[in-house]
Amino acid sequence: MNILFVADPIESFKIYKDTTFAMMRELQKRGHRVASTEPRFMSWRSGQSVIGQVRHLQLNNHADDWYTVTSEALEPVHSFDAVLMRKDPPFDSEFFYTTHLLEQAEREGAKVFNSPRALRDHPEKLALMEFAAFAPPTLVTRNANELRAFHAEHRDIILKPLDGMGGVGIFRVGPDGMNLGSIVETLNEGGATSVMAQAFLPEIAAGDKRLLLIGGKVAPFVLARIPQGNEVRGNLAAGGKGVAQPLSNEDRAVAEAIAPVLAARGLLLVGLDMIGNKVTEINVTSPTCFQEITDQTGFDVPAMFVDALEAALR
Repeated sequence: MNILFVADPIESFKIYKDTTFAMMRELQKRGHRVASTEPRFMSWRSGQSVIGQVRHLQLNNHADDWYTVTSEALEPVHSFDAVLMRKDPPFDSEFFYTTHLLEQAEREGAKVFNSPRALRDHPEKLALMEFAAFAPPTLVTRNANELRAFHAEHRDIILKPLDGMGGVGIFRVGPDGMNLGSIVETLNEGGATSVMAQAFLPEIAAGDKRLLLIGGKVAPFVLARIPQGNEVRGNLAAGGKGVAQPLSNEDRAVAEAIAPVLAARGLLLVGLDMIGNKVTEINVTSPTCFQEITDQTGFDVPAMFVDALEAALR
């Protein structure tokens, strides 16, 4: 099969940990052909198909020179057997517009994973709110007074922007309320920007766990991203230490309640973030941690993903 990745520039990949690279490698190992494009190289002219400037790739066994471009051309997106949308956040206007181009490609016959419509319908912070029974107390608002009232109620809270990634813009405000006003002003920009507030979960000391939901099933290992030093964030991009561990029965019960619901909506791959037994985020744009889990446990996450992709295409 011919598989097209819509992703960030492949020149920027850190292949020792990149999940998109791990997907490509597993696909090529099975005899599938891989190609890449970027949202900025896609276009749609009225009355014609959505096209992209596509580079067909051959992966090499070299850490630095890891791919060869075997050919490059403008091609219809729907001409591929599958399209994998792997563009990293932020989910900004350009990401939004790309989902519309990909949805048009679907109308032309493309099979896109994750579904463009599902990506729009499940913004990564807000998607959590549908599953409130599994989440900590959470508030989404532009109103600074509501945020202050939420802090007064819960005393120890986390504040974060709705469009952040990698732990950027996450703040903890403890019982003393230190810097609450300044943090709220910074995040909500005088009421112009929505902010998410959540009750602080002390279980973060044991890690912010990434569970992988693949084709409606739950991978048997998770990656606990453990904050280091005085840091409150476990994100790997913020210096957290990733420790793979078996999926607990408690976490499995939560994940198995959510996984089939999201899979039925066209979300082939979901990264469920949990602290303790609470879900804190539902990541659908380009979930990661494949290589960390595989390297530490021997469980082949890329193989599980490609099995699910092949099944979906059948």
